[in-house]
Amino acid sequence: MANKILPVKGTREFYPEQMALRNFIYAKVRAAAQGFGYQEYDGPFIEPLDLYAAKSGEELVKKQSFTFEDRGGDFVTLRPELTPSLARMIAAKQGELNFPVRWWSFGPFWRYEQPQKGRSREFFQWNVDMLGVNSPEADAELIAVGATFLRSVGLSPERALIYVNNRRLMDAEFDALGILSEKRLDVSNLVDRRTKMEPAKWDAYALELGLTQSQLDGLKDMLANFELWQKSDELTRLFAALEALGVKEYVQFDPNIMRGLLYYTGTVFEAFDTSGSLKRAIFGGGRYDNLLADVGGNPISGVGFAMGDVVIGIILQEKGLVPEFMPTPADVLVTVFDESLWMKSFELSTQLRNAGIAAMVFPEPAKLPKQFKFADKMKIKIALTIGPDEAANDSVAVKNLGTGEQVTVKREAVVDTVKALMN
Repeated sequence: MANKILPVKGTREFYPEQMALRNFIYAKVRAAAQGFGYQEYDGPFIEPLDLYAAKSGEELVKKQSFTFEDRGGDFVTLRPELTPSLARMIAAKQGELNFPVRWWSFGPFWRYEQPQKGRSREFFQWNVDMLGVNSPEADAELIAVGATFLRSVGLSPERALIYVNNRRLMDAEFDALGILSEKRLDVSNLVDRRTKMEPAKWDAYALELGLTQSQLDGLKDMLANFELWQKSDELTRLFAALEALGVKEYVQFDPNIMRGLLYYTGTVFEAFDTSGSLKRAIFGGGRYDNLLADVGGNPISGVGFAMGDVVIGIILQEKGLVPEFMPTPADVLVTVFDESLWMKSFELSTQLRNAGIAAMVFPEPAKLPKQFKFADKMKIKIALTIGPDEAANDSVAVKNLGTGEQVTVKREAVVDTVKALMN
């Protein structure tokens, strides 16, 4: 027996049930984004490596990208993120676009990471950005898009929250503590590791990084102050806008949100499942400046976020928020009584489809109980049969497989009869 060829490590196979979940997530992100007036776009799946060398960190380019030399000798990569492509696309038509630009996308990405729960090497990602406006109110709108998605999939504020922080507020607090700018990356990483370390070890690590005891005490006080946002005009305006947008209950200030803080220039936010075991962020983003500087465009401010489908898929499945899987999109099974009436069944299925009803024809003549059993396994509730008596009278037997009731109707009435049973 030949050896089985296994899929590439970290990639995903979408059997119909997994595809249904992917399509469910896609439908919800599409509705949330387009409900706020965002336009769908996409970029190439393969990009020049130089694009990421210009815009992304060294770790992403050298360690996490699927990079290879093409037959023309150019180094290219499967896209690990979309922001560099977005920057190039905006720069290419910067003089033609109507700003602010509101764009969204949902497509495949690849990163060479260690596969684990909530992380794979191949994933789909929702990207949402508004470019050309620099205000806390614009930040609030992006957060509202994310909150609208959470609400639409059944994640209430008791199940999921969006935590916000602000780069300028944190810089002011670091200035007050005397933490030098060259140490802020280390301090941000220190804060990010706080929940993963024992308190005494975390304190010792902070002192090893060069913080004084006074600075450490001040940092801990700052991280415990959940009213600190009131010192920030930007965050005060942000929360007022979130209330007007009807999503304030989904959002909380948290000074411990540090991931990406050095990349973002103002608001930063991350959404988390607050009632489950998965500790990874559902989505995250913030405000950034100079998006186009490295790709030849004029600097422009923007705000955006990204959400992978893996984490949210796990959360929705664990909480029972995924719709029941339907093995077929067909509403009706048209049976095949015998070979002589096979074409009659095809004609009937065409009549149904022309009326907007999805219909499946059994693939060959068989005993009707076998065909009804197949329909039951496919969760089809209506079966139509044209037997010799029905063919002679230009009629159709319509069976409700849920109740077992069957009626015979004229051919011209079959569409209305089926639609009545579907409602």
